[in-house]
Amino acid sequence: MSIRRFGNQPLRLEDLLRLEALTPEMAVFLEAAVKGRMNVIISGGTGSGKTTLLNALSRLIPNNERIVTIEDAAELRLQQRHVVPLETRPANIEGKGEVTMRELVRNALRMRPDRIVIGECRGPEAFDMLQAMNSGHEGSLTTLHANSPRDALSRLETMMLMAGFDIPMKALRRHITSAVQILIQADRLHGGARKVTSVTEIVGMEGDIIASQEIFAYHQEGIDADGHARGQFVTTGVRPHCARQLKTAGSEFPSHMFTQRVLLRA
Repeated sequence: MSIRRFGNQPLRLEDLLRLEALTPEMAVFLEAAVKGRMNVIISGGTGSGKTTLLNALSRLIPNNERIVTIEDAAELRLQQRHVVPLETRPANIEGKGEVTMRELVRNALRMRPDRIVIGECRGPEAFDMLQAMNSGHEGSLTTLHANSPRDALSRLETMMLMAGFDIPMKALRRHITSAVQILIQADRLHGGARKVTSVTEIVGMEGDIIASQEIFAYHQEGIDADGHARGQFVTTGVRPHCARQLKTAGSEFPSHMFTQRVLLRA
């Protein structure tokens, strides 16, 4: 038996800032991305804080939007007025009655959602999720297991192939680049600290390869006397392509926001 116990108050973005899981600049950009209806994928290993971060970002969705959540086990705790929670169901002892993630994603599209939030994407439902992101459900969010942003893209390709469609790899990758804009990497570092180690923008295709650019990063420099990882958050000096779209949505960034520099040592 596995029991996951959650606190009475879900962590907010302000709490993650206090815990130095990310910097104020990263928080400003991620808040603009959610409110500007960017499709966001959060990747990371087991226990890296993916669901906590997904919960924190989901709280930024405007209160007047209809949200459908899809999960294996209910972990998301959205506070908006109009949330439709869907949960998978295993088959009974006779092997009947199973409700899969993929069926829930397909049925969610019939519920007129403004956004779809999937607790964790781990199989062929990735194909249907990306189709939803490409068909008028911008601003959707999900998580998946991966050790780096590049691994996350590879895992996404693998999960799409599990859907069983005979589609060329280049077409699958174009599907990904048109659906996903922001990729966030969360990691559990030495000593137990959880940090956002990368914020990456998907910018298109270069030949047959998905092109991406890292906007923010955390570089671990060593381990202190107490056994905790120490490092620094930095901006890479790259201004995201989506900044113009986010400006249209009402989020304007200062000129120095993405200048290459050290943001925080933590």
